Amino acid sequence: MLAAIVVAFAAIQLASYALNAAAAAPGTLPTRVPLAFGLAVYRTLDRIAPAPYVVASLANYELSTGDAAGALREAIRLPASPARDELLARIAGARGDEQLALEYFLAAPDVSAVDAAAQALAVRSPAAGYAHETLLERRLALLTTHPDDVAETYFRLGQLANRQAWREVPDSKAQGAWLYRGMHDFGSAVTLAPLSDKYLIVAANQAMLLGDLDGAQRFFARAAEANPGSADAVAGLGVIAYQRGDVATAKNDLRRASALDANSLMVRSLERFLKQ
Repeated sequence: MLAAIVVAFAAIQLASYALNAAAAAPGTLPTRVPLAFGLAVYRTLDRIAPAPYVVASLANYELSTGDAAGALREAIRLPASPARDELLARIAGARGDEQLALEYFLAAPDVSAVDAAAQALAVRSPAAGYAHETLLERRLALLTTHPDDVAETYFRLGQLANRQAWREVPDSKAQGAWLYRGMHDFGSAVTLAPLSDKYLIVAANQAMLLGDLDGAQRFFARAAEANPGSADAVAGLGVIAYQRGDVATAKNDLRRASALDANSLMVRSLERFLKQ
């Protein structure tokens, strides 16, 4: 009995190798197992005990061969789950239904796929990319996803808002609205991940762009406290000091920041200010 069980598990393992041989390095064991053997084993398992991993493996195989219809027949047998949604999204994409694919990716949610779609939309229209990224943020918040992941989505929203702002008429009401929207998004990222100097610095720069020197100083100071080794945070404080006419403090901050990282963007920015 034990021997039969061992043989059965070995057969299943070899069958798995066969179905996933495309991802294996040439000459390795998975590439040496006949595909017909793997399909026969999995189809037998499907008749005897149609477990989700068996059905999913067959669906993925059908999809890899270009048979989207066959993959769909298998996938709809799976119980509701993020894995099912992700598989259905890839099948919809293979069938050319990009809208349905995006809806399934959101349902999963597949963060990288949805963000890639948003970035692709943003090439033509950052506002359209922003609207799509907003759907991801709402989906993640609804699922009570880890705050760090939602914060990163807000960060990308802020970037998209700025990209749209620079497409608007300079100094127009529309441009200002997008810049303030970006400020709100970067601020939301800070709220969700208050110890991230990345979000604090981008929020500081946005505040400075909007003429809010007090807000920018607070964000830069928090970034320097969260990460004392951040040259951008220290140099950012120097930029604020310079803009307030305190050249001596700005020069001192430049020395400190340069010792941390002479090539940081804020160090270069502060250097340009002091050369004026």
